[in-house]
Amino acid sequence: MNNAIIMALPNEAPKLVARPDIFFSGVGKINAAMTATRVIEQHRPKRIINFGTAGGITVQSGLHLVTRFVQRDMQCQELGVPVGVTPYEGLGAMLFTHDQSGLICSTGDNFVTNPDLAIPADLVDMEAYALARVCHHYGVEFVCYKFVSDHAGDSAAQDWAVQVSAGDQLYQQQLYRLGV
Repeated sequence: MNNAIIMALPNEAPKLVARPDIFFSGVGKINAAMTATRVIEQHRPKRIINFGTAGGITVQSGLHLVTRFVQRDMQCQELGVPVGVTPYEGLGAMLFTHDQSGLICSTGDNFVTNPDLAIPADLVDMEAYALARVCHHYGVEFVCYKFVSDHAGDSAAQDWAVQVSAGDQLYQQQLYRLGV
């Protein structure tokens, strides 16, 4: 398998559900990491493509290529490490793919209701950092596109529920552009 597509939930892309190369992880970093590991070990893809919804911090609606990833809920300053850095991992606060100056996705296991984050972010989600980390570990190319479904404010969860599948057509178009 050359490409594998990982998304959190089938209702994010109802028209892609039947594809044989799509895998749904469920919500959150642990589910995403477990799914990426299983997909890589069982199918050996050269590239993992992640589509999904995200809250917009500095970007508005639409589909955005993300190339830098941070963990917003890793906060262990008591151990002498900055916010976002996993202690004793040796990787630093930010993972990046091919573009070190692209958009930053901050990943954590919660809806962001206040866009004033302790670490820099253009978008916020619940899976991308974990997927990027597993791909980094296995040496698999990682490509990530996020559809802005909400604006990381008080109504983030409600806005997401209304917009969850609104990016489906954009994901299909991007797959066509990628030749997948």
